[in-house]
Amino acid sequence: MRAPDFWLTDNVLSRFLDPFGQIAGGITARRAARAPLVRAGAPVICVGNLTTGGTGKTPVAASIVRRLGTMGRTPAVVMRGYGGRLKGPVRVDPRKHVVDDVGDEALLHARRGAVWVSHVRAQAAAPALADGADVLVMDDGHQHSTLAKDLSILVVDGRIGFGNGRIFPAGPLREPVRGGLKRAQAAVIMGEDRLGLAVALGEHLPVLRARLVPGPERARLKGERVVAFAGIGDPQKFYEALLEVGARVSAFHPFADHYSFDVADIQPILDEAFAINAIPVTTEKDAVRLEPDQRQQVNVLSVDVAWEKPEALDALLQDVLRKTR
Repeated sequence: MRAPDFWLTDNVLSRFLDPFGQIAGGITARRAARAPLVRAGAPVICVGNLTTGGTGKTPVAASIVRRLGTMGRTPAVVMRGYGGRLKGPVRVDPRKHVVDDVGDEALLHARRGAVWVSHVRAQAAAPALADGADVLVMDDGHQHSTLAKDLSILVVDGRIGFGNGRIFPAGPLREPVRGGLKRAQAAVIMGEDRLGLAVALGEHLPVLRARLVPGPERARLKGERVVAFAGIGDPQKFYEALLEVGARVSAFHPFADHYSFDVADIQPILDEAFAINAIPVTTEKDAVRLEPDQRQQVNVLSVDVAWEKPEALDALLQDVLRKTR
């Protein structure tokens, strides 16, 4: 879903919804505290967040997987497979699985390495290790505690932080900030820190800084007229990325996060681009949800993570690998 504006301020609607959020937050906190933990027998690194929507969690998880590979490790991603019908555990195969099977984010990770999907994440640990993995990376899962974690990293958007500080549906939080921070060992502030989060979070845990940067497709789009669409947690970030690469955005169509595109949703966008001789473009995550014939007509702008101090991340990862050897 796209975050409503009222999640960013203290207002009448958020105060009205706050009791419902308190109930939801209490349930989440009790579940996290009481859930029996399964030890995987290998290091488990969780990349999560405290809010709903797009903080950059999936790119951060992908970046960590790559860095573990350079350290000589064999990582596998473990995730629920949001939006997919397969309960798992199953290893994702992009040659045969589609979004309806395993979800869009699982397919993205599977293009680069081993991914195991299971609605009960702990059940994916054993088959992933038997398949050759020696470290597990959870994309999401900070609020789900069936699998014991050796390192929990929270990704926080530097522009909006924790919004109005209220729990869904009154605000963007999945759980109370204090409890979520207690279960984490590090935080990543994504993008410009407009709220002084580094100081506030630094009182509780180590803070890393990073930003999303456009991928190599940027060269193709520079100076070109584009008609863009995105169904991610924060579509505005994709719009800003297009401006950053120098594209001329003639039209921009935002959709809800994980939106299930129909042919009828995309065809008018393709027709609009054709009519003005523009390039239709979307995110890598959205592209996997398109029908094959339409996907071939749409350009993709991917994103990567640029770390302010990559050596700090490497030290964090090496420390947990050493402790769990």
